[in-house]
Amino acid sequence: MKFVALISGGKDSFYSIMESIRNGHELLACAHLSPRHQKNLDERGEGEGAEQEEEESYMYQTAASEAIPTLVEECLGVPLILRQCVGRSKNTSLVYDHDNDDGEDGSSSSSENKNSEKQSNVIEDEVEDLYELLIEVKSRFPSVEGISSGAILSTYQRTRIESVCSRLNLTPLGYLWRSATQRDLLECMLKDGIDAVLVKVASPPGLLPQKHLNKTLGQLFYGGVFDRLKERFDFHICGEGGEYETLVLDCPLFKKRLVLSEVEIIETDDGVGILQVINCCAVEKDGNTPWDTRGDLLHKRLHNHDDKPHESDEAVVKEEVTTSISREESQ
Repeated sequence: MKFVALISGGKDSFYSIMESIRNGHELLACAHLSPRHQKNLDERGEGEGAEQEEEESYMYQTAASEAIPTLVEECLGVPLILRQCVGRSKNTSLVYDHDNDDGEDGSSSSSENKNSEKQSNVIEDEVEDLYELLIEVKSRFPSVEGISSGAILSTYQRTRIESVCSRLNLTPLGYLWRSATQRDLLECMLKDGIDAVLVKVASPPGLLPQKHLNKTLGQLFYGGVFDRLKERFDFHICGEGGEYETLVLDCPLFKKRLVLSEVEIIETDDGVGILQVINCCAVEKDGNTPWDTRGDLLHKRLHNHDDKPHESDEAVVKEEVTTSISREESQ
């Protein structure tokens, strides 16, 4: 079937595109919800002229959203449907019901309030932003039948995507959903050519902004960092506990590679760090060949993959680790 991919910029959403194509589906475009912003009041309490900060979302990745247009339109080479999120995480129950206007405490609004909200057409929950985004997707691409997403473990995320797809008669494509252990799945992603860097860390004291942001997944995985954190802190190796978020720089689907030419690390008092992309560009890939979609599907590859990384992976990791150690020793 023809499908549109919900993408965050991270490893899961792009790997889901790869698996959807491998399963015989045709990619039409990508869709992305950019984060809403809140005003950062200055010390005088004046909002005018203040900087804008991205608001957190229970549902969507917000880090490195500024790189999405270049990543999709130039690197992947498909159209992008972009919408800014205006709603918040209002209904936080495990299963989402768009007819039930519940708040966090599960209490329902009065019918009078519900009617007034419908009349004003104000979006309060961020899931309804997804609904509006997919309405635009269907308008621009009438032949679309499916929607892919990178949901791996979160029932909260999966049920909301399924709810919106059901309302619009679209088929959700979730080939990564609980397909394997997080370690096996991440290793399979790396071996299949997903090249990504960390753009958000939120798991102190395990991942540190100044030390781990802008590091590649291959360096952290094959260097043993994720395994050590798993053993010490029950760390989710795919970041399913919110420990980190990623930005894909390259994968076999890309016509060009994303280069982050200027970045800035922003760190909060509670140890959360974000890699802000100030400037990025798409560059030609050396020896770029079309991706061969033939071969085993994900569930077979997960059970048949080698226990050791490929030699090319080991060489890259050794070079990255050596460079990282040299930099730290010089500081």
